[in-house]
Parts: sequence; C-alpha cells; structure tokens
Amino acid sequence: MNSSSNAISIKSIYADFKAITKAGLAISVVFSSIAGFMLGVPDLHSLDWMILLKLAIGGYCMVGASNAYNQVIEKDLDALMDRTKNRPVPAGRMSPNAALVIASILTLIGIVLLYTINPKTAMFGAISIFLYTSVYTPLKTMTSLSVFVGAFPGAIPFMLGWVAATGNFGIEAGTLFLIQFFWQFPHFWAIGWFLYEDYEKAGFFMLPTGKKDRGTALQIILYTVWLIIVSLLPALGYTGQFFISPVAAVLVFFLGLWMLYYSVRLYKLRSSKAARTLMLVSVSYITLLQLIYIFDKILR
Repeated sequence: MNSSSNAISIKSIYADFKAITKAGLAISVVFSSIAGFMLGVPDLHSLDWMILLKLAIGGYCMVGASNAYNQVIEKDLDALMDRTKNRPVPAGRMSPNAALVIASILTLIGIVLLYTINPKTAMFGAISIFLYTSVYTPLKTMTSLSVFVGAFPGAIPFMLGWVAATGNFGIEAGTLFLIQFFWQFPHFWAIGWFLYEDYEKAGFFMLPTGKKDRGTALQIILYTVWLIIVSLLPALGYTGQFFISPVAAVLVFFLGLWMLYYSVRLYKLRSSKAARTLMLVSVSYITLLQLIYIFDKILR
C-alpha cells in the first residue's frame, strides 16, 4: 500500500513538473535549437555531442523556467480559463512559492549550462526569459501587441542553436531568427482565434483587431506570405554560411504554399475549426522546414 502511494506521488509530481514547464512546448522549442545547432556546425560528422546535450538540457530549463514564471504571474487568470484551470498552481496542487523555486532553479541550471557552451548563448537565453516573463506576460491583458513582443523571445531558440554552434551572431543567426519570428504570427493568431472565448474570460488580447474578423484573417495571410519570403532567403546567396540548394528551395516554397492555403481557408471560412487546422499545419510546417534545411545540408 505504501509503495503504491509512493508510486502515485512520484507520478503526480512528474505530471505536475511536465505541466509547470509545459513539456510538449519546451521539447518543440528545444528541437528548434537543435536544428539551429546542426545548421551552424561546419561539419555534421564532427558534431560535438556534449555541447548538443548541454544545449538541449539548458534550453529545456530556460523554456521551462519561462513557463513556470508565467504560470505564477497568471495563476488567478489561469483559474478562469478552461484550458488552464487544471494547471498545478491554479488547481492548488502546487504553491506559487514552490513554482517560483522550481523556476529559479531551472533558470540557474539553464544559464550555467548555456554559459559553458559560450557566453552569447547564455545571454540570449537570459534575454528570452526576461522578455517572456517581464514584458510579454504583463502585456497580454493590455494589448494585442503582446503577440508581437512575444514573438521576440519565441524566435530566439532557432537562432540560439546557431550561436551555440558558432559563437557568433551574424546574418545567418539573424535569418533563422526572422523565420521563426514571422512564423509565430499565423501560429499564435490561429490559437487566439479558436480559443477566443476562453482567452476572453481572462481578458487576454491575442488577435490583432481584437476580433475574429476579416482584418485578423487578412493579417494572418500577410504574415504567412512574409514567412514564405524569409524562408527562401537562404536560397539567394545573401545569408553567409547558411544557404540551401535549389531543390530545397522548391520544397520550402511548396511547404509555404501549403500553409498559405490554410491561411486563405481561414479567411474564407472564419471558423474555429479552420483556425485549429491552421494551427496544426503551422506546427507541422516549422518542423518540416527545419528538417528540409538539415537534410539539405547533409545531402549537399
């Protein structure tokens, strides 16, 4: 009986840790960092697995810390929304102080691990936590521009991998940043669309016009077009050591058209179902885009 209760306790602690750090989101962000790292290393055959491991663990800690701080700050607002009311802090399974301790420990571990890779990686990791918790989070209840501000820390991971691999922030890292920056607008506005009523309960302003209307749908299309353009920049030869072959460029272009199709579909239908589909497509898009970049480098 005792061992059974201990097992349940360990299982619940693990589940709450996953929830407080938003494990699914954190892992997808870490994948972006790893993708950036693989694009940044001069030769994939001489890849330093120890640095990659430190980037993965350090990256998870930084994202997990941001999410934990966010959940402490928004605990009262999270309690108002169906999708967040069962999180550890608003549900009362974890005290705000315990969550703060977890966030602080994760921040410390993350910064130390990233610093052992190089100081610039640690600096960008620290900037992402600061922007996410101190600027983006408070702005969510004030203005729809919060999504624009949140796109900055959200765009850092892809770039962070390149900086970890090279120790430099140049045109290559800047291009990776731009790609993930523009991707976030259609992605998060799609989420803001199909969760509009839930966000409204907490007073969050997520959509650019404040409504599920043509104006918001049109902006989603425009940012998707910008995303397609910046994703093709590496094919033009102006992005330093980060470049892709013509074959990869064609694949990237058609991948972009796939996402654009669902953006236009949302404009036509303006339904929650269309927005949810676009969100799922956007997640697949960014993963497939990064894989195309990586495989293009391997096969060249």
